[in-house]
Amino acid sequence: MDEKFHIDIDCQQVFHHGEMICGDVFLSKRIKEENRTIAVLSDGMGSGVKANVLATLTASMAMNFTAEHKDVKTIAEIIMNTLPVCSVRKVSYSTFTIIDIEYDGRTRIIEFDNPLCVVMRGAEVFDPGWRTILLDSEENQGKELRTCEFTARKEDRILFWSDGIMQSGMGSRELPFGWGHESALKYVTNIVKSTPYISARNLGMQLVKKAARNDHDELKDDTSAGVIYYREPRKLLICTGPPFEKDKDAELAMRVYHFKGKKIISGGTTAEILARELNLKFAAGMKITDPELPPASYMEEINLVTEGILTIGKVARILEDYNSDYDLGEGPADQIVHYLLQSDKISIISGTRINFAHQDPSLPIELEIRRTVVKKIVSLLEEKFLKDVSLTFI
Repeated sequence: MDEKFHIDIDCQQVFHHGEMICGDVFLSKRIKEENRTIAVLSDGMGSGVKANVLATLTASMAMNFTAEHKDVKTIAEIIMNTLPVCSVRKVSYSTFTIIDIEYDGRTRIIEFDNPLCVVMRGAEVFDPGWRTILLDSEENQGKELRTCEFTARKEDRILFWSDGIMQSGMGSRELPFGWGHESALKYVTNIVKSTPYISARNLGMQLVKKAARNDHDELKDDTSAGVIYYREPRKLLICTGPPFEKDKDAELAMRVYHFKGKKIISGGTTAEILARELNLKFAAGMKITDPELPPASYMEEINLVTEGILTIGKVARILEDYNSDYDLGEGPADQIVHYLLQSDKISIISGTRINFAHQDPSLPIELEIRRTVVKKIVSLLEEKFLKDVSLTFI
């Protein structure tokens, strides 16, 4: 994707009231070698485990076949012919929305039976040229797919959702026929007009919360609101560890100085090098916000300064455990994770000078070698959070 573009993807979900598992399944994947991003939302028939199995099977097939560049009709036919048949209704049923985005912004959307996706250009609805494809096989004759293809611009958004959004409130005095597509879209449009740079996550969250309120917080269906937001990339630099050779200290300092974005220094020696080379004011931290870690410090022109190996080790653990219900604290590692999640394009510079203070066998093995911990963080950021990450050892 062009430097000026970042694809912010998120899907917020609330389960059917009383269920422990969601019958809607969302998957997203970045194919790095093709600079391509795919997102899939599937809604399985009913709710609970059975719905989740149907939706998982559908979403997985849709993701894999789309990644292999299979034809639209072929993808739909294989999915529909593979799903198990419901013993009660005698039909195999799971909806899907597939969004396939290429490096230059070219975007293809394929939908079957989900509420119609909406493309927004700024705060206005944009018509990408929807067309209908009829399936003609004996098993699926007459079933319709909706599809479109367009080239996205910065500040475009795609909204994709499950029935739980549109049908929320159905049967209530306020919304006897449900919230509906038009009202949901008006709600989104008003949010985007008032907060034009709202993130994909926050917009999706506002949608599912509103749907839950429509049902007096007892949703009658699994509810998903997905958002794709094409926007300016938010950049972050993390430096951890001093360079292997001391004569590279100045090079590291210049890379930090010229970086356009937010900056984090993780490591006392690294912070001392930068303070010396760039003549920056540096004050050690005093307020402990996490009993497991030394406190964060202050350095002018740097957003956050923390201790090194223990802190990044905890960052890796938080990223591994993180989900939509995770509450970040105020400790140094939590703050780093907050910056990571709010950033799109992340540059990590990891020094390779050995700090003998950390070669203590009593320390957990994963903290013993900085390189291992940093690589784990990079892997999590790329695969779990779809971040664009570059790693440099110095």
